[in-house]
Amino acid sequence: MYNELVLISGNANPEISGRIADCLGAELRSVEVNRFSDGEIQVKIEENIRGTDVFLIQPTNPPGDNWLELLLLIDAVKRASCRRVTAVIPYFGYARQDRKDQPRVPIGAKLMANLITAAGASRVLTIDLHAPQIQGFFDIPLDHLYSAPVLLKHFEDIDPENTAVVAPDVGSMKMARSFAKRLNVSLAIIDKRRPRANQLEVMNFIGDVDGKDVIIFDDMVDTAGTLCSAARVCVEEHGARSVAACCTHPILSGPALDRINDSPLKELAVTNTIPFDRGDACPKITILDVAPLLAEAIDRIHLEKTISALFG
Repeated sequence: MYNELVLISGNANPEISGRIADCLGAELRSVEVNRFSDGEIQVKIEENIRGTDVFLIQPTNPPGDNWLELLLLIDAVKRASCRRVTAVIPYFGYARQDRKDQPRVPIGAKLMANLITAAGASRVLTIDLHAPQIQGFFDIPLDHLYSAPVLLKHFEDIDPENTAVVAPDVGSMKMARSFAKRLNVSLAIIDKRRPRANQLEVMNFIGDVDGKDVIIFDDMVDTAGTLCSAARVCVEEHGARSVAACCTHPILSGPALDRINDSPLKELAVTNTIPFDRGDACPKITILDVAPLLAEAIDRIHLEKTISALFG
């Protein structure tokens, strides 16, 4: 049993946990998650995991109970004398709060990194942090994967000469540039201004998409305001022939699905880092599976192999 690979899933996204287990030919270990009458979470690992290499799979999308469950699971497996515990967090919540951009506000991403470390995690595995510098918030090793190989495969049949990738804001420019380079297509950038959270106004458009098929690339879509405004700007103001989009994390809160349905978007390709079960409400959404990518990373971490090959 010493150093045996053990997979444990929280309740935030059991579907991707099951897919990861299938890819690894392993089984998810039994965990009991209950609540006291006041709503307080109680977890119990129901099997012996002494001396094992534990991977806890739990994205931290809302509600906040997903964060609490992850922290309690980390503490539980540490107290059960596992050899090592890796927090596998396909979506790292609170990543948008990565700096003090206003007076008297917290740096939520740093706080969450501290909580994970304090709970006893040995390392973290995640995909497409909203801000890559969040890696520096951790005092434990963090492996940062990219969903680009999965998204690129979905768009591998495009016509490079008549396609352009668009970054919907300056923050996504670096990743969009890499995406465009690997597709061998041109890049355009939208310079937007956001007067307050979840509201925006487009200011400048840099690049040429006239007569082209556009792919808008971003790491997450929340209310879809940025995405749908970018799609309209591309079609109505700059002559794009068609607009598709892709993102890693489909938060899709509030009016997101209605906005996507009413937008010029022909497709939004997303991954399953966050569970999405409202496909009937928005047929434009295509879900891509990142479980094989996470499974390969878990296997390499367990065997102490490099994961840099997964960036190709």
